[in-house]
Amino acid sequence: MQQMQQMQQAPQISDQEFAHFQRFIFDAAGITLAASKKMLVTSRLGSRLQRHDLGTYSEYLRLLASGQVPEEVQLAVDLLTTNETYFFREPRHFEFMERQLRNWLGQPQSQPLRVWSAAGSSGEEAYSIAMVLEDLLRGRAWEVLASDISARVLERARAGHYPMERARHIPSAYLQRFCLKGHGKQAQTLLIERNLRNKVHFQQINLNARLPAIGQFDLVFLRNVLIYFNGDTKREVIARILSVLRPGGWLFIGHSETLNGISEAVQSVAPAIYRKL
Repeated sequence: MQQMQQMQQAPQISDQEFAHFQRFIFDAAGITLAASKKMLVTSRLGSRLQRHDLGTYSEYLRLLASGQVPEEVQLAVDLLTTNETYFFREPRHFEFMERQLRNWLGQPQSQPLRVWSAAGSSGEEAYSIAMVLEDLLRGRAWEVLASDISARVLERARAGHYPMERARHIPSAYLQRFCLKGHGKQAQTLLIERNLRNKVHFQQINLNARLPAIGQFDLVFLRNVLIYFNGDTKREVIARILSVLRPGGWLFIGHSETLNGISEAVQSVAPAIYRKL
């Protein structure tokens, strides 16, 4: 109801203003904002106009461009790039990962197994990965890095505190072992157990820019991200991702996405799963 009221109070956005926001988010994050996303812009940014007592989106764009409030630029990027997610999304990916981990256990290892959740949003994907690793790789070293362009969602991810409705796909054994159920004012919420939370590292990374020094990975999850990029940006992002994926490593993308025509450095092995050659 509150969101509906904000949408009703927000001013209308013109085609020209929307085109400017399309350019803004493309320059900031490489994301191509479809024409159908006009309502998303008004619903997510309308409250920011009210916060700064602005009457039009053109005024808000001028504020972003002025450099007077640099934190507002990051906030606008956060609002336009945040997507809802949940634990153990696309379960076949996790089943495939489990099979590969069991194979990995039978081989001598000189280094920790490393997994990157490259568009980790609010952390559900990264903690799902960590639950599987902690369960299967007992006594073996492993690391999970989760990243996102949004500083705001990364703070939520570090807290590891979620509505219980997000937990409907967590296996019951994992729910009991790795999650604390809220009581009283925290009823209908869960908290990721501290030891597991401490094993997942979060870092703000823009996939549309040069990657920081994050090392090499055995598995990378890049799911439901490529759909927001145009062809050239997809090729650039995938090249960056593959530069930190070890040969023979696995890349997971969204089921509505493909790397056909994007990269010849990978081989498709299952729906939305690729192996680096």
